[in-house]
Amino acid sequence: MKNIVKRIVLASVLLTAVACGTQKNTSNNNERGGPPNSSQLLAEMDANKYGKLAKSEVKGPLQNDFAKIDSNHDGFITKAELDKAPKPQRGQGPRQN
Repeated sequence: MKNIVKRIVLASVLLTAVACGTQKNTSNNNERGGPPNSSQLLAEMDANKYGKLAKSEVKGPLQNDFAKIDSNHDGFITKAELDKAPKPQRGQGPRQN
């Protein structure tokens, strides 16, 4: 009886370890160091959690191109607008000093 209990506990521990080890990291899909996707940008910058970004919430290159990305000119950037926005070219980001 003790052997069966030990085997069940061991199997549970192993299954848990395997499940944790193979779980994908959904909070950072850009593992190769690429730019964040629209869902990640919203999650990171949407301070009031309204599901859209006001100019006061954004930073970096997105703030510089806010008017271009806000295609309906309502003062907010939605996920749909982020998805349609042109992707930044490599090497076109802000200069590091």
